[in-house]
Amino acid sequence: MANLITLSRLLLLIVVVAIAYQPPAPWQFANVLLLIVVFVTDGLDGWVARRRHEETLFGALFDIAGDRIVELTMWIVLADLKLVPVWVPLVFVIRGTVVDTIRASHSTRRGESPFAMMETPVGRWLVAGRFMRIFYAVLKATAFCWLLFLQPFPGTFPAIWAEWGGVMRLTGDVLVGLAVLICVARGLPVVFEFVYAERDAILGRAAAARAQRD
Repeated sequence: MANLITLSRLLLLIVVVAIAYQPPAPWQFANVLLLIVVFVTDGLDGWVARRRHEETLFGALFDIAGDRIVELTMWIVLADLKLVPVWVPLVFVIRGTVVDTIRASHSTRRGESPFAMMETPVGRWLVAGRFMRIFYAVLKATAFCWLLFLQPFPGTFPAIWAEWGGVMRLTGDVLVGLAVLICVARGLPVVFEFVYAERDAILGRAAAARAQRD
């Protein structure tokens, strides 16, 4: 059931993208509500999995993959619609590719949840901590919804836009900037811990080889 919920929000994402590419019109404000449903179901699938005792490694990886698909699709679409600079999705694509590759490698070797690889207190708080995960998800959802809200606004309410458009755009820029900052901050501990773990493993194998020769 939880995996079906994850799949359903990916299908709803397609609807959101299709509406975003329509000519700006007042009915496009409904797209914000649809996107909110996409993000609400993100938390719902995890709750259902725990409630029905369906927590599996595949489910955890599928949920992360679903999150990444939603996130990257929205950043790329918003960049294509000229609502964010093109470098923004590039940051998320590069960070997501690197971090997900490390997590997949760890999960394959140890059969653990992707978040279980974090060992330092800072890493656990930034990456695996419930507060930061929720805060980051809410921040991205708010940024996406706000930018979609702005898309039809100039044509629907031109007088309000003429007076408040600058402030509204600035609000969007702040939300996007914070999302980028936290994205990078949450990716660095994963990379650093992986590098140090691999270094220790290499040194350990070298020491074991020397011990055998001696």
